[in-house]
Amino acid sequence: MITIGVSLKTYFSHARTLEWSGAVAEIARRHPATRSGATTLFVAPTFPALVPVRDVLSGSGVLLAAQDLSWADEGAFTGEVSGTELREIGVDLVEIGHAERRSLFHEDDATVTAKVHAAFRNHLRPLLCVGETTRASRLAEAVAEVTAQLDRGVSTAIADGLAGAMTVAYEPVWAIGAPAPAPDDHIVAVLTGIEQHLATRPELRGSTVLYGGSAGPGLLTRGQGRIGGLFLGRFAHDPAAVEAILDEVAAA
Repeated sequence: MITIGVSLKTYFSHARTLEWSGAVAEIARRHPATRSGATTLFVAPTFPALVPVRDVLSGSGVLLAAQDLSWADEGAFTGEVSGTELREIGVDLVEIGHAERRSLFHEDDATVTAKVHAAFRNHLRPLLCVGETTRASRLAEAVAEVTAQLDRGVSTAIADGLAGAMTVAYEPVWAIGAPAPAPDDHIVAVLTGIEQHLATRPELRGSTVLYGGSAGPGLLTRGQGRIGGLFLGRFAHDPAAVEAILDEVAAA
């Protein structure tokens, strides 16, 4: 099964978010790739849009994701959104550790690890972002760096017996916002390395791996079945691009 996800970040107004979500939900309801179960599709709007987008997506099979969560479940944490509340309103996945959260909001490994723990204990599927800051000279170095990030992120949840299936989004920081994604051979090699590493962690059985970082239409076709999914950003702002990617899945 191919997993396709979209984070809207804060590019859209509330009205445009609902309009876009409605268009994507309609595509999912009729597209053979989603109707057949060949594709799992999820969208991550901003926090204020989660409940109305949930309602727009109802019956479409599209999963609801949040772009972040607090490490705490309750308390005097002004401005935070807890995993407890996200689960209550019907969120399925939650994005954790994106490069922008690390660079702009100074989230470190300890914060990411605490948020992964919060997701698991609230029965949310973590969508953990990993990626090297600069392009490594050897692919093995990139694999070692991102799998180490993965291990740090899940360490506390595993120690407490909470870990389970998760989604790992490989997003090389040097490719985020670039005109094109990382080279195809690089993407395939690192995704394969992450998948092989996950296979050694029985606590994470059932996990999936996606590619993000300027991902868009055409990448799945070029990957020839070697890319298990995409985490999309600005290249999915036109619902037609989402449909084009679903067409690639159906053609494969």
